[in-house]
Amino acid sequence: MNISVSEASKRWGVSRTTIYKKIDDGELSRNSDKKIDTTEMLRVFGSPPSTERTEQNENNVHWTPVNIEAEQENVQLKHQLEMEKLKNVHLQQQVDHHKQLVENYQKQIDQLSKSLDKANASIRDFAQTKLLEMKSNLSVSSISQDENNPKDNHEDSEIVSSESNSKPATNQEAINTKGKKRWWSLSL
Repeated sequence: MNISVSEASKRWGVSRTTIYKKIDDGELSRNSDKKIDTTEMLRVFGSPPSTERTEQNENNVHWTPVNIEAEQENVQLKHQLEMEKLKNVHLQQQVDHHKQLVENYQKQIDQLSKSLDKANASIRDFAQTKLLEMKSNLSVSSISQDENNPKDNHEDSEIVSSESNSKPATNQEAINTKGKKRWWSLSL
C-alpha cells in the first residue's frame, strides 16, 4: 500500500523533513508517483504507533506528574494490601495450628490424669490388702505366741482387771473372780 509523505508523517509520528532527508540519503525510497510504500516505512522506522495510543494520549492531556505519583502510590498500596492479606492468612493458620496443639495437650493431660487416678486406686487397694495381711499375720502370731507361752491365770485376770478397772487388781481379787462374774465389766 502506498501513502503520501504527509500521511506517513502522521502515521509514524515523524516530521516530513525527516522523511525527505531519509529519501535524499537513500535510506527510504518512493515510487514514481512520489508515494512511499508502507513496507519501506516499516523497514526504516519500524511499526507505527497505534492509533489507540494516540487517542489515549489526546484524551489524557491532563495526565500530570502528580497523577503519575498518585497512580504509583495506589499500586504500592494495593501491593501492600495483598502482602498484609497473605500475612493475615499465615497468622490465622498459625493460630489454628496452636489451638490444635493446645487441644491435643489437653487430651493428653486428661488421659494422664485418668491413668494417675487408676494407679493411685491400685496402690491404695494394694496397701489396704497388705495392711489386712499384716494385721491377720499379727493376730495369728499373737495367738500362736499365747499357745506357745501359756501365762499364769493370775496374771491374765490381773491384766484384765487392770485394763477394765481404774484400780489395780490384786492377786487375791483375781483369784476370787476366777469362777465368778466379773463385776468390773458390769459396772462400765
